[in-house]
Amino acid sequence: MELAHSLLLNEDALAQITEAKRPVFIFEWLRFLDKVLVAANKVDVKEKQKKLVEQLTGLISSAPGPPTRKLLAKNLATLYSIGDTFTVFQTLDKCNEIIKSKDDTPAHLPTKLAAVACVGAFYEKMGRMLGSSFPDTINNLLKALKSAESQGRGEILLSLQKVLSGLGGAAASCHRDIYKNARSLLTDRSMAVRCAVAKCLLELQNEAVFMWTTELENVATLCFKALEGSNYGVRVAVAKLLGTVMATALMPKQAAVMRQNVKRATLDEVLELMATGFLRGGSGFLKSGGEMLKGGGSVSREVRVGVTQAYVVFVTTLGGQWLERNFATFLSHVLDLVSHPRATQTHVEAVYSRRCVSFMLRATLGGLLGEKAQIAAGKEICQAISKQMRAVEAVVNDISENKAGAADVSASQHVMVCALKELGSLVQSLSATASPLIQEPSVGLLETVTSVLLHPSMAARLAAAWCLRCVAVALPYQLSPLLDRCAERINNLKSSPEAVSGYSFAMAALLGGVHQCPLGIPHSKGKLVVSIAEDLLRTAAQNSRLSLQRTQAGWLLLGALMTLGSSLVRYHLPKMLLLWRNVFPRSQKELEAEKARGDSFTWQVTLEGRAGALCAMRSFVAHCPELLTEDVIRRLMTPIECAMTMMSHVPAIIKVHGAHLKASAAMVRLRLYDILALLPPKTYEGSFNALLRELVAEFTLTDNSANTTTSLLRSLCHYDDSVLMGSWLQETDHKSIEDQLQPNSASGSGALEHDPSSIYLRVPVGEAIPGPLPLGVSVIDASVALFGVVFPHVSFKHRLQMLDHFAECIKQAKGVRQQAVQLNIFTAVLSALKGLAENKSTLGPEEVRKSALALVMGALDNPNPILRCAAGEALGRMAQVVGEATFIARMAQTSFDKLKSARDVVSRTGHSLALGCLHRYVGGIGSGQHLKTSVSILLALAQDGSSHEVQTWSLHSLALIVDSSGPMYRGYVEPTLSLVLTLLLTVPPSHTEVHQCLGRCLGALITTVGPELQGNGATISTIRSSCLVGCAIMQDHSDSLVQAAAISCLQQLHMFAPRHVNLSSLVPCLCVHLCSSHLLLRRAAVACLRQLAQREAAEVCEYAMSLAKKAGDGKDNSTINMNITETGLEGVLFGMLDRETDRKLCSDIHDTLGHMLSSLAVEKLSHWLKLCKDVLAATTDVGGAVAFEVEKDEEDSEKKDEMDDDTMFTGLGEDDKSKPSVAPRWVTRVFAADCLCRILLLCENADKAHFNLAAARSAQAKNPKGDLLVLHLSDLIRMAFMAATDHSNQLRMAGLQALEDIIKKFASVPEPEFPGHVILEQYQANVGAALRPAFSPDTPSDITAKACQVCSTWIGSGVVSDLNDLRRVHNLLVSSLDKVQAGKGSSSQLYSESATTMEKLAVLKAWAEVYVVAMKIKKEAESKPAKPVKSGDEDEDEEDLGADVLPPDSLITLVQPELPSLSHLWLAMLRDYALLTLPAEFSSQLPPDGGAFYTPETIDTARLHYRSSWAPVLHAVALWLNSTGFGEGQDQEEISSKPPSLPQGSCSATKTFEESVKDRMHLMLGVSIEFLCFPRPEEPIEHVMSCLQALCTLLESPCAKTHIAEDQLLAVELLNVLHRLLLTRDPPAIQLQVTAVVQETIRAAQDHLQKQRTGKEEEGEKDTQACLGEGGDTGELVPGKSLVYAAMELLVFILVRHLPQLNSRVKESPSHTPLRPQRLPEESACLVANTVSILAELPLLCSPAGSMTILPTVLYLITGVLRETAIKTADNSVPVPVSAALQGIKTIITSPMAQEEIIQMQWTGLVRSSLASVLDHSQPDESRPDMDEVSMLTAITLFLLSASTELIGVVVLQKGCMDRFQNALNSSDPWVQARCYQLLLSVFQHSSRALSTPYIHALAPLMVEKLKAVERSRPGTTAELQAVQEGIRVLENLVSMGEEKNRVQLLALLVPTLVSYLLDENAISSAPQVSKGLHDFALQNLMRIGPLYPAAFKIVIGAAPELKTRLESAIRANQASSKAKAAARQAQPTVQAAPTIKLKKSFF
Repeated sequence: MELAHSLLLNEDALAQITEAKRPVFIFEWLRFLDKVLVAANKVDVKEKQKKLVEQLTGLISSAPGPPTRKLLAKNLATLYSIGDTFTVFQTLDKCNEIIKSKDDTPAHLPTKLAAVACVGAFYEKMGRMLGSSFPDTINNLLKALKSAESQGRGEILLSLQKVLSGLGGAAASCHRDIYKNARSLLTDRSMAVRCAVAKCLLELQNEAVFMWTTELENVATLCFKALEGSNYGVRVAVAKLLGTVMATALMPKQAAVMRQNVKRATLDEVLELMATGFLRGGSGFLKSGGEMLKGGGSVSREVRVGVTQAYVVFVTTLGGQWLERNFATFLSHVLDLVSHPRATQTHVEAVYSRRCVSFMLRATLGGLLGEKAQIAAGKEICQAISKQMRAVEAVVNDISENKAGAADVSASQHVMVCALKELGSLVQSLSATASPLIQEPSVGLLETVTSVLLHPSMAARLAAAWCLRCVAVALPYQLSPLLDRCAERINNLKSSPEAVSGYSFAMAALLGGVHQCPLGIPHSKGKLVVSIAEDLLRTAAQNSRLSLQRTQAGWLLLGALMTLGSSLVRYHLPKMLLLWRNVFPRSQKELEAEKARGDSFTWQVTLEGRAGALCAMRSFVAHCPELLTEDVIRRLMTPIECAMTMMSHVPAIIKVHGAHLKASAAMVRLRLYDILALLPPKTYEGSFNALLRELVAEFTLTDNSANTTTSLLRSLCHYDDSVLMGSWLQETDHKSIEDQLQPNSASGSGALEHDPSSIYLRVPVGEAIPGPLPLGVSVIDASVALFGVVFPHVSFKHRLQMLDHFAECIKQAKGVRQQAVQLNIFTAVLSALKGLAENKSTLGPEEVRKSALALVMGALDNPNPILRCAAGEALGRMAQVVGEATFIARMAQTSFDKLKSARDVVSRTGHSLALGCLHRYVGGIGSGQHLKTSVSILLALAQDGSSHEVQTWSLHSLALIVDSSGPMYRGYVEPTLSLVLTLLLTVPPSHTEVHQCLGRCLGALITTVGPELQGNGATISTIRSSCLVGCAIMQDHSDSLVQAAAISCLQQLHMFAPRHVNLSSLVPCLCVHLCSSHLLLRRAAVACLRQLAQREAAEVCEYAMSLAKKAGDGKDNSTINMNITETGLEGVLFGMLDRETDRKLCSDIHDTLGHMLSSLAVEKLSHWLKLCKDVLAATTDVGGAVAFEVEKDEEDSEKKDEMDDDTMFTGLGEDDKSKPSVAPRWVTRVFAADCLCRILLLCENADKAHFNLAAARSAQAKNPKGDLLVLHLSDLIRMAFMAATDHSNQLRMAGLQALEDIIKKFASVPEPEFPGHVILEQYQANVGAALRPAFSPDTPSDITAKACQVCSTWIGSGVVSDLNDLRRVHNLLVSSLDKVQAGKGSSSQLYSESATTMEKLAVLKAWAEVYVVAMKIKKEAESKPAKPVKSGDEDEDEEDLGADVLPPDSLITLVQPELPSLSHLWLAMLRDYALLTLPAEFSSQLPPDGGAFYTPETIDTARLHYRSSWAPVLHAVALWLNSTGFGEGQDQEEISSKPPSLPQGSCSATKTFEESVKDRMHLMLGVSIEFLCFPRPEEPIEHVMSCLQALCTLLESPCAKTHIAEDQLLAVELLNVLHRLLLTRDPPAIQLQVTAVVQETIRAAQDHLQKQRTGKEEEGEKDTQACLGEGGDTGELVPGKSLVYAAMELLVFILVRHLPQLNSRVKESPSHTPLRPQRLPEESACLVANTVSILAELPLLCSPAGSMTILPTVLYLITGVLRETAIKTADNSVPVPVSAALQGIKTIITSPMAQEEIIQMQWTGLVRSSLASVLDHSQPDESRPDMDEVSMLTAITLFLLSASTELIGVVVLQKGCMDRFQNALNSSDPWVQARCYQLLLSVFQHSSRALSTPYIHALAPLMVEKLKAVERSRPGTTAELQAVQEGIRVLENLVSMGEEKNRVQLLALLVPTLVSYLLDENAISSAPQVSKGLHDFALQNLMRIGPLYPAAFKIVIGAAPELKTRLESAIRANQASSKAKAAARQAQPTVQAAPTIKLKKSFF
């Protein structure tokens, strides 16, 4: 392939490759040339032009295939337009010659077509440069057109289109000829030709004025004719032509009008013409007699659907603004269409016409108009409805029987349905932004719609009900009032049948919509509905005129009630079961009695009643699965079995009473099948036989003369097979109208009136409105579905009988009926096989299989493709269910034999699909042995060019096999690939199905090769380039589905071999497809972009932008229809979100934008923020401004200016009226607000500078391009503000969320210009204004709840320091608190009780959060030192300064006034929460009438709300209890002022203070322990923290301490729970908090013990005191009861977790290698330190014996921690755990235990062994080079000082200690020496001489030596100097300790040493600073010692004269230096003299 990449065709290489590969080689060269010509140097091209032209023209006559000729023509044209044009006319003539030639053989055809393509390309590229040659060329083409076959006709027409586009107006002289020749071909046999003509005429109408003036009617008639018998492609093309021509006629293009004086058509004329097509079809006005006889011949459906599409094209072409201005005319026109008798001749036709009109309205209104215009349109629709309704009322009230009036009414129903359906869709899509439409009294939307509920026609009433449901879902606050209004009307208008029916429909619809309203409806509404329904059913029999309506209405309401779910239905279930039982006869006898009596009317009412009851049951089973206990199912089965028995009697009843009962009977059957399909088949096993008889009779049409077919086949066949079933369209934008053209009965004719119960059911995904099919079809569908459920449970004998019966039925039927029966039977069999597969059961023994196989094989040769598909599918499913190799082999062999011999298309297609399906369902492994044969047969079939159908089916099967075989197919990849390429290059493009299947094959092959595609081997490279060539061919295909296949292949390739997919060409191609009119292509493009954006978002965006630039610069703007502006691809995708309605597509767009955002948002911050801002700013007029008006009045005058800015800002979107696009819709705006939150998060994870203004400014100064979030803060606030004050509730939620995020992230960012301030302060007004609307009374609860959250975040963030500013937001919370105190059920409720619960709890939570912050601030303020008070006269100037500093109690003063009531509400809420967390088995303990804030009915949803808000409340209550001493003194006043709403019993006056303390303690601890026992993984970490902080706070208060200490088991349980929490939760913050709680618990116990001990002392019981504490006399600690044991468990866990080396088992394990101790991270270090401190306190809780039990462990752990954490640090600081361990050792050794006689022995042993351990750990060791000797020495010294008595005279220990000191003295580190001297000093000075003497003796000599040695090596650093100073200090102390008699000897050691430190006078000046320091120090000391011990000093000095001289000279030098210096110098050494190293904590 590489050889093909040259400017000239490499003819040598071409000659060397095989014949088969040449076309590919040539195509690859042309592809290369196509890219290279544009980019190449013109000079190079001109040099080689001659040769190139030769090569290219040579190719024309080499019979190139379709893709090759297209590229060839393009290249030739490009070559001429770049190079010289000398020879262009020769080439043109050559082409014309070829076209003229008379050679009509198939072999010559490709050459002719290539010539035609070249001519087209030349004119398109060069147009007028080709001068006057065009008339000949056009005539030549037109001549050829007359004689050409279909492929030729298509190609010539496309060429003509290009010629026209190239020449523009210049070709006017030929326009008429082209028009005359082309128009006759609009009704060509070949669909591809019709499409080509439509495209050609579409090009022609640009310039040919006559087409939209004089010929307008003819063009319309032509188009209508072209639509007859058309396929989808033709309908799209013709609709485009018709719609465009009509639009042009109405608004001609300027240029054309200037040239000729044109009479413009009026709107009425144009619409009239279109209507002709809709109502009369293509045959014009005169029908031939024959057709008249057939019954007025209705319009063919294809024409109607095509014209519908044309209407949409027409309006879209004219644009949104035109529609806005002319909407009234358009609306009345389309509604007239549907009221025309021609459009509604039969019921099904009427439904179809309605669907078409609805489609027109939805496609234009929904897509072209912005929200504002949509509201205006809604008003128009309302007027249309009321106008119709007035007309209807006039007729109804007119008594005289006029036929015309009745016809009017029946026509009006269809108008009503269309108008109401559109109104509903409109309101639903506008959601909350539709409120102006609903609220405006002049429109009266609700009155208008409810008036239609009294329409005489059921369809209209249902449509009105549906419309109300849409209103309620869009604006949930309407739901309850609407329900009440309907209930009231039903009660008032009980005697009107229409009212009963209409209002019950409305109520049912509203109840069905509740599940879409998260806030729900009040529980009482359920009771209301039940009472109305009961009343209707009870009174049904009283009045025969109303019986039917009342019965239907009653059951409908009960069915709708079930959709509210178990929590509500639970209360009414017993009543329901009773009602159901009473509807049916109890016994066989009653049934017989029934049959005997009753007339036809009572039977009708009875049947309808029973159908209704079954329907309600079905609704119950479907919506309340939790209530379906065994018992309930058993009670349901009684009426159901009655119904089954009754079914068998119905035919007899119908015989007696007439056929009009048939419909009611069918309805009963439908309901019965529906409910049985939902129940487990085991429950009705007994009735299988009778049931199956019914089912089989139903779908084999035994008693049904109509040939009704089921609609389920489509869903049971595989989605991938849609390509075979031709008309079974894939998904398109026109799906809702194209469904009418499907072959099965009544397809696409769904309408509400077919089954009123669908008004309350969930709408199927993807549908806008439920559309149940007509009863006849629904019953068959239900029977087929139930058959599939029951079949797997039936005995083999019966299965065989049924299968044989099926074969018999098919044999008996003839013609069309046979097809219908066969379709139904196959659907049932497929359904049964699917059921078997899902149940994993088998088909049965041999004879059952045989019978089934015969049935299926028979259908593989059926001429109906749908049946063949079904048969193939059934065969595959059978293979799957039987699963035996022999059976599969037999099936495969049958098909092999058949395919080898058969010649007819039908059996070859059927059996090739059979092979594919076998592989699909058995998989590669199961069918491996047949792979080779299958592949070879299918490859052969695929090459059969004579039948494209065979090619399609065989390629489709091949794709299935490749897909299912996986890696086993690897050996066949090359031959398959080469076949695919060959076919792509040769099959005519008009056979799109073949190309689609080729695309499927290619995709499957790419998947099979998979990641291998990245390789570089020769074979892999070939495969890869073949795949790329295949994709390129398909990308260039004219059919959208083929292009979509190409994209998905490239997507696969990109997944496996990303480097080899060229994004620079793929991305622009995808961008162009985003605007495609084909849904599947847009889907494919977005899906591909989504994948690309995951890996390479930046590249994708760049390539998209480069495309936009090209389109901007390029001359050929027309070729790329692109809308990428400076916002790039992201902008386009945001725009698509406004237009697209397809679920999958929108979710992919969301993902794509999400991926782009994650990878690009941080780098291109301002770009993305601008994107979001533009989307959010585009509010409609009704949006932001309203919110502002309100604020203006309330804001202070100085805020005026700010507010005006804001109003200007929100108005941004409306200035540019000319923009054609629509302002972003609310859904897109919500998405943008979510994006905003994501950007905040991304920036947070990226770089902290995003949240630091000073850093951001300096970064920006360095790099102006850099972009940091904090610089955009005002935009962020703006966006959040706009969103939070919008009309749309979802957007308000998103906005508040964004606001909260912004506050959290920016609260602490300081403002560099004003120190002490934060940057958020300037946005106070905005935050207040954003929050205020959320607290208005009509705001939904969820928004208010969210706003409370934001309030507490804002108040707690500490941004605002001024109380007055805080008050604004604070007042919002105060007002909400009043609402909460109002209690339950006070306000008129719009939403469910749980919504109220949510709101109230949110308020309490917010207050709790504020209180927690306030207390924190207060605590911090109290712990700070008080500021000095200023004197009075300075006060005035500093007023403004003082205001900024928060007074210590500021926030708390806001909360204080509310605390009394708040504390109550909080406690009440915790009480509720505690009850709600009880396990289910204690549900009987719950109060029957609910809690303080929840009702028993909404208990399940309430639980969730409590769960999200209890934690802060718990913390707040703990703080309150702690600060008020458990509410002491508050309780008395409480009772008098208690809010009435709270349950009174809980704190009645009789309770003593102690009891209430106890209750509250139990409540708090209960809630905490319950939660901490098992925090759900989804619980936020903050909850765990709040809970632990609450416990900590609680335990600080004395009451709580006594409580928990008195009840030791409680404390143990608490510790066990905390231990478990540590096991499950990692974050260090939590673990630290746990240790704090443990510490408090232990302290509580200590205090308690202390009290007991002092108590006992006072009583004088000295002996018993010893046994106080845990462990008693024996010292035994019982696990589970002992607090100490529990604490030990927990603490050991923490230690071992952070220092695993402490675990002795680890060391013993053979794999253990001793680790070098590592420095612990800061958090772990604190944790270990806390743990050690608690450990050290534990022995104090024990009796002496008990303490001996735990002390060994405690000491082992503490010394272990010392060993592991004593690591040297760079700055010689002591690590936290070390100081804790030292402190711990001291605590233990100095504890009073040491004095207890009983344990003296043990104690001494313990102390000694501990010291031994420490000595052992401090042994110098090369494995621990960085051991901190100082800490170890400190520990040793601690032992020596504190436990001297136990240690005196223990030689071994003494030697060890001396050793360590010695090592330290010899240490090379001066710091160690210095510390060692300090510690030695403390040992030497010990009061017990017995201890100190040995040490003095052993270590003093060494010291003296060390200090003497200093003379030779003077200190070089301050540290060394310090060491010497410390040493001297010890010596001095020794001198002073010595007795008088030894003083001389001692001084003889000290004085010479000091004198030796003195420098001589000459050296002083040049000596280094440190050395001077030593000199000064020595001198100072000498001068001090002299006077202290004068006698001894004299003796020493006198003994050595040289000492004297040195000393004297030094003193002289000192005096000589100036006095000032001397003074200065004297000051220095005194400072130095104090020891400069102090321990962090004083341990001694």
